[in-house]
Amino acid sequence: MKEISATFTSKGQLVIPAELRRRHGIQAGTRVKFLEDQFGRIVLQPVTEEYIDRVMGCLADGPDLLAKWEDEHRKEGKSKS
Repeated sequence: MKEISATFTSKGQLVIPAELRRRHGIQAGTRVKFLEDQFGRIVLQPVTEEYIDRVMGCLADGPDLLAKWEDEHRKEGKSKS
């Protein structure tokens, strides 16, 4: 892993180095997620189309959460009638 550092401004802003922005498709307006792991490390995850496609791909073989929610919702409706 290559180490690159940056410094926060007095307003709490951080400039992500151009090399990382290019490599990860970060442009003006790109949203990011901040995740903290059990060791106190902060992970910045750009929410790009590539990231969304990867997440959706991981979920593709899993349970159909929408169908499960709809089924539960129908059962709740029947029990109230």
